[in-house]
Amino acid sequence: MNQTIIELETLRKEYRSGEISVAALQGVSLTIAENEFIAIMGPSGSGKSTLMNILGCLDQPTSGCYRLGGREVSTMSDDDLAAVRNRDIGFVFQSFHLLPRLNIVRNVMLPLKYSDIDLVEARKRACDMLARVNLENRLDHVPNELSGGQRQRVAIARALVNRPKIIFADEPTGNLDSKTSVEIMELFSELHRAGQTIILVTHEPEIAEYAQKVIHMRDGKIEKVEVNASRPM
Repeated sequence: MNQTIIELETLRKEYRSGEISVAALQGVSLTIAENEFIAIMGPSGSGKSTLMNILGCLDQPTSGCYRLGGREVSTMSDDDLAAVRNRDIGFVFQSFHLLPRLNIVRNVMLPLKYSDIDLVEARKRACDMLARVNLENRLDHVPNELSGGQRQRVAIARALVNRPKIIFADEPTGNLDSKTSVEIMELFSELHRAGQTIILVTHEPEIAEYAQKVIHMRDGKIEKVEVNASRPM
């Protein structure tokens, strides 16, 4: 049985605006194991993006407990959190966030800039990751010379280059047409079959169908958890 990698206990997140307090998360409890493929769904304002930001160590809860790999996140220093984000977590966003003047190899190398890996090894890793997403023939191209699907593949390669424990994907198909969305989701499925833990936020039911579990959120709470019988656990 795979080990637990994420544990949440009664997580709350409140935002204050003057005298007004808004509860974005209201007592969320959740367990995710290594090599699970999880989709988080919910309407606008349901708390799914807030939850993703906390899971990705980009934000802190107001109260409750978040353990990542058995370690309580609230006890980590800023340097510890930066190291976790760089070493253990890979991010894939809807808008790609590629640097337009750098070719795709240099874009994929960027997360390795803050590691002790030398430039030769960093370039080799980047090229290996780009080959893994079928872009080995585009290494010297800059992002605006690629299609939307190809740019998202570059973003996935960049997320993988540090060999993270978890990939967080926030609406990764939101800017793509339906055919390209299928190609990207098939790539995520391939990564999952190879052992990668994936947590994905989407508002599209057809995208969530690729996951093993779908967490439905509403009003800052987990409304229900669906298990996809067609995706083996």
